[in-house]
Amino acid sequence: QVQLDESGGGLVQAGGSLRLSCAASGRTFSSYAMGWFRQAPGKEREFVAAISWSGPSTWYADSVKGRFTISRDNAKGTVYLQMIDLKPEDTANYYCAAARTSAKLATTSGYDYWGQGTQVTVSS
Repeated sequence: QVQLDESGGGLVQAGGSLRLSCAASGRTFSSYAMGWFRQAPGKEREFVAAISWSGPSTWYADSVKGRFTISRDNAKGTVYLQMIDLKPEDTANYYCAAARTSAKLATTSGYDYWGQGTQVTVSS
């Protein structure tokens, strides 16, 4: 069992930055691939970024490449999402998730555990 707790969301102006954190409980955190998804009102949850269990491999949605960076600190049991040059279309509730395998990291069905989410609002 893995419990995930996101933090770091908030209100920011367009062009600003935020860093989201996701703290995981459980001693097996380092064996899970981790991902970030987001969901805007009236829209489906969409993939943002993912990172392999050891960290060297990362994947990004085209819409955030070059602006968002996913990283992890296995010693702290935490995964991060650094977001720069934020745009109003980045406004959403952001969720982190943990996956036992790396087979389908760009899809919601590829994950086994989810956090409750943290709201990011970007004003124009």
